[in-house]
Amino acid sequence: MQVLRGVPPHAAQSSVLTIGNFDGVHRGHQALLRLLTDKARALALPAVVLTFEPHPREFFSPADAPARLSNLREKLLLLAAAGVDRVHVCRFDARLAAQSAQAFVDDILLGGLGVRHLFIGDDFRFGARRQGDFAMLVEAGARRGFTVESMHTLDVEGERVSSSAVRAALAEGDMAHAARLLGRPYSIAGRVIHGDKLGRTLGYPTANIQMKHRKPALSGVYAVTVEGLGEHPVRGVASVGVRPTVTDAGRPTLEVHLFDWQQDCYGAHLRVHFLHKQRDQVRYASLDALTAQIVRDADQARAWFAANPNPTATSQG
Repeated sequence: MQVLRGVPPHAAQSSVLTIGNFDGVHRGHQALLRLLTDKARALALPAVVLTFEPHPREFFSPADAPARLSNLREKLLLLAAAGVDRVHVCRFDARLAAQSAQAFVDDILLGGLGVRHLFIGDDFRFGARRQGDFAMLVEAGARRGFTVESMHTLDVEGERVSSSAVRAALAEGDMAHAARLLGRPYSIAGRVIHGDKLGRTLGYPTANIQMKHRKPALSGVYAVTVEGLGEHPVRGVASVGVRPTVTDAGRPTLEVHLFDWQQDCYGAHLRVHFLHKQRDQVRYASLDALTAQIVRDADQARAWFAANPNPTATSQG
């Protein structure tokens, strides 16, 4: 898959296009991407995604913006796996926010991306003050020679699939619900970096995974599996959050204690799959109390895996 920053002034060829943030690439996104790639193959054109960085809500109201389900690298990997041929990552800034809906159609959709057929979600709005909508695109397409198709919201067991619904499930610790909406267990990927080595001194060394965003979509202690260390996933227990017992820095961390793993993994790029929430984060009175809880967390995770020998995300119970 080709990844390009921004949109060129002139398209080299026509495209079948969809537009969106695709945070988490959940089952609704996946259904839309199947329509995109099927249409692109039928027209012998590239399947193209236009996405934005940062998320528009992060630009307009950073303090109130929702937690990201996936960072840009994770999102691109998921789009590639869905069969997308090219992604344009467009910087969302004051200039783009002020662009009129008509200029967006003329300069970006037609001029830069050569749209032949456009898929959009049923709630898509664009342009300054969100003036552009589906009706405007249909009318522009009739005049300028492209077609537009709206993708209705996907329901799973009567619930609208959305990034907000996934965030709500993760906040509640319902990993099975999140996995149903995503079509897979929720995961975070990142590179193993050097930490303060506290876990090693407590007898439970951890892999510290670099997190790109300051606001993770979940927190607490989880039974996890980890990809990236060999042919098969490695089981473990992970903590996500701000480590209230050992620091007041407030920056969230992801630490994974890998079961039956003795090798150094600094620099490795790992994907952590969150299968079962065990508890919320708690501040302990001492490192001794924290150590005792870590022992209980590891034992509880091992017991969960013993009861779930072929694990996927499961509900609390």
